[in-house]
Amino acid sequence: MDDLVKFKPAATRAAPATRGRPSREEAEAAVRTLIAWAGDDPEREGLVDTPRRVVKSYEELFSGYREDPAAALSRVFKDAKGYSDIVLVRDIPFVSHCEHHMAPFLGKAHVAYYPRGGVVGLSKLARIVDTFANRLQTQEALTAQIAESVDKALKTRGVAVLVEAEHMCMSMRGVRKHGVSTTTTQFTGVFRDDLNEQTRFFTLLRGAR
Repeated sequence: MDDLVKFKPAATRAAPATRGRPSREEAEAAVRTLIAWAGDDPEREGLVDTPRRVVKSYEELFSGYREDPAAALSRVFKDAKGYSDIVLVRDIPFVSHCEHHMAPFLGKAHVAYYPRGGVVGLSKLARIVDTFANRLQTQEALTAQIAESVDKALKTRGVAVLVEAEHMCMSMRGVRKHGVSTTTTQFTGVFRDDLNEQTRFFTLLRGAR
């Protein structure tokens, strides 16, 4: 597992636009080059439209670069009728891509927070997971970015994030170990400082299952 200190928080990563985004034609040409490098003919019938399809699919798979996580959490419902206990959204499915091999990794994220002065729509937590998952990622960075984004936007008393995923770069290539699951966690506020709160988080996850 990569050391968390090796990645930069989302806010400090250079956006692709600052380096100049290639045109669609350049992207399709790159796919044709990869097809030829793999040993096939990019002009044969079954592959002639593949570059166009790949580029179109990349627009969806990596749509997170065009989304602002803060915007998804911008609407906070102040009138929560005095509710201040834990909010947990579990089993949020996601598919991301490893930044080292561009191979998929997929799994579930579980996000909890203690509100301070308001709550956010539950679907917004799922949207945050998708925003960061739809970028080239490491699981460690993904976990930290979700926690940081929720904590910053909602000014919570604490955030807990647990991500479980299987990495195709480990099961399809390299050591080829199928079914291996990786778990990462990130805690802020009371979850970080109070082991009892971490225990409660894990208990709620186990009990829900």
